[in-house]
Amino acid sequence: MVEEQVLRSTRVVTPEGERPAAVLVAGGTITAVLPHDAAPPPGARCTELGDDVLLPGLVDTHVHINDPGRAEWEGFATATAAAVAGGVTTLVDMPLNSLPPTTTAAHLEVKRAAAVGRVHTDTGFWGGAVPGNTAGLEALHDAGVFGFKCFLVPSGVEEFPHLDRPGLAEAMDELARFDGLLIVHAEDRALIEGAPQRGGRRYADFLASRPPAAEDHAIAGLIELAAARGTRVHVLHLSSAGAVPLIAAARREGVRLTVETCPHFLTLTAEEVPDGATEFKCCPPIRQAANQDVLWQALADGVIDCVVSDHSPSTIDLKHQDTGDFATAWGGISSLQLGLPAVWTEARRRGHTLADVAGWMSAGPARLAGLDAVKGAIAPGRDADFAVLDPERTFTVDPARLHHRNPITAYAGRTLHGVVRATYLRGRLVAGQVGGAGPARATGEPAGRLITRPAARN
Repeated sequence: MVEEQVLRSTRVVTPEGERPAAVLVAGGTITAVLPHDAAPPPGARCTELGDDVLLPGLVDTHVHINDPGRAEWEGFATATAAAVAGGVTTLVDMPLNSLPPTTTAAHLEVKRAAAVGRVHTDTGFWGGAVPGNTAGLEALHDAGVFGFKCFLVPSGVEEFPHLDRPGLAEAMDELARFDGLLIVHAEDRALIEGAPQRGGRRYADFLASRPPAAEDHAIAGLIELAAARGTRVHVLHLSSAGAVPLIAAARREGVRLTVETCPHFLTLTAEEVPDGATEFKCCPPIRQAANQDVLWQALADGVIDCVVSDHSPSTIDLKHQDTGDFATAWGGISSLQLGLPAVWTEARRRGHTLADVAGWMSAGPARLAGLDAVKGAIAPGRDADFAVLDPERTFTVDPARLHHRNPITAYAGRTLHGVVRATYLRGRLVAGQVGGAGPARATGEPAGRLITRPAARN
């Protein structure tokens, strides 16, 4: 007999909004969302959450785990432990920085073998579109990747080269043939190479080396190709406000285009980045406060579809904190455990609700990955994936207490609102507070599954 359980809270975030409710779970699936005062079924185990908020588990579709091959940067066990501690129950791993990169079906099997039995979250994989592998994209698609990542500028690792415009068009033609999804790091190489490239500690110099025009121009070109071919295209980690009108116009015209941004673009600003603080380096870069305001408005307007971490860690030495040289430091923000409180801290200040945050960080990414029939919402028939949040409690970020492998983050020392008290994966407690206090920690053996792209799309 399947055990039933009930999670009851005065604040449950459902697709219709936040309300008091009792959520009934059986066999790892949500079977009903009942009134708060509903009597539990006979024999059901009941968990009373009081005024803590029950959110759908977050879905993070932009995570660099780097395993196998560069597991000293991050690994499946550490990344997914950080994820569940931050309320993330499903993630999709990026195809580069691991060795081998996920650019063939055989390489995908190597990646899966490295992950088996080591993931605390449900975990899927993106494939890669690189020069020379167009003929193998359909086989990789059939093997279950959720789509294909490409770069329009050098990626930072030699084994994952970028696509030039003819290569991009070739990949888009092939993906359009079987309705695959292309996800794109969209910066224009020529505009970056033509920008002033000065090394050193000044953040202003690094910012000038990655101008917003490089994003805007690359996205405009991507839109042009997508409109002509009908390919599904997703813009990764949008940081430039100047691209927002282009994106809005393309969507009005029926281009099959989706867009994400990241917590660091929504919560950190160029004005506050100290010179030499290479933990803030990412590409595209953190831009000015006025730019950030436009990104928030685009989220509110639905022009930006989702918010995901772009957790891109490295070993501490690669951040070159000794010299503070932005030109030579690895570009990437480590934030997988902190996305929910970081976004909620700024969202509440701007008048947004936790229902908004759940839409951006759970429902939106689930829809992008084609997982919205089973993930991304507290509704009957969905997986019983939950994050339990104390939204008013604050904490100060201590890198040494985070679960990702290397203790460095741009959020160090920041005070954030929202403490994750517990995380459930298919009804099973996978992260909880130790001794009833402090942030959640992964509990027990990894309970996540390796997942694949749904075989059929709506």
